[in-house]
This record gives sequence, structure tokens and C-alpha cells, in this order.
Amino acid sequence: MDMRKILYFFFALSLLSSCLPEAQYPPEPVISFESIIQTGNQAVMRINFTDGDGNIGLEQGDTLGINCPDTCRFYYNLFCEYYELQNGEWVHYPLDPALGQIPFYYRLPYATPEGQNPALNGEIKIDMPSHYLLGTGFDTCRFEIQLFDRALNESNIVRSTIFLKNN
Repeated sequence: MDMRKILYFFFALSLLSSCLPEAQYPPEPVISFESIIQTGNQAVMRINFTDGDGNIGLEQGDTLGINCPDTCRFYYNLFCEYYELQNGEWVHYPLDPALGQIPFYYRLPYATPEGQNPALNGEIKIDMPSHYLLGTGFDTCRFEIQLFDRALNESNIVRSTIFLKNN
């Protein structure tokens, strides 16, 4: 193939790709579980997300009204609920800060889409301190994860893979 044909091919390919429609996602976030990897007393969880209207995340100063600290549910926008397998049944354990337990709740930072299309997609990486998991004598665990956007649209709920905690 001569150089002109190769250049023509890449020019035609670039024209076609510029005509592709922009990604369209629903206005509520959609998440999918990617992985959880443990190393010692740490775990790293990865979650993929899309959001059609691009209103994911909170500003550092978003601490009033529904985003007030301590007593308001939406101070956080990503919730990883902890479950243990006990005698063949998945048991949910709400972690209580008053007992020294730290819930796996997170405040994702404010994300602003670039360009005219407000849609966002990407990966969320969470560093999780696993030494706060309960010492109940059971070692098989998982998380159920849900994300809320600034309009309080809730995502689907996804489950992590099953993992063994360090006792």
C-alpha cells in the first residue's frame, strides 16, 4: 500500500470518528463493580460509573442542608455497606462510629465535565482501611455499593466480589 492510500485511510477514519454521536447516559448514575484487591490491612476497590447529566461529586464546602456532617445522610455520596456470610446467610453490619467503627462511606470530589456534552464516565478508586472490619469470627465478606449524584439520583446497587477478611 502506498503512502497516499495510508494517509487517505487515516483521514477517512478521522472524519468518520468525528461524526460519531456523543455518549448518551441516563441522568442517574450507573455503576459497575470492577475489583477489590487486599494487601495487608488495606484494600483498593475500583468501580466504574456513568452519569448523563454530569453532576457527580461534592465540593469541599458542601456541608449545609442535606450535606451537613454527622447527622445528614447525604454528607456522603458513595456508600459501601458491609456484609458477612454467617451460616449460609449474608448479614448486613451497619458500622457505628460511636463504637469506634468507621463506616465505608465516602465523599467523591466534585467532577465537572468538559465540552458541551455533560455526560461523565470513569473509574472510582477507593483506598479502604480493612482493619476496621468487625471481629465477629466470620471471615467471608462483601460490600453492596451505591452512588448518589448532586440531584440525589441514586445509582443501581452493585455487589463486590466475595473476599476474606484478615482476622
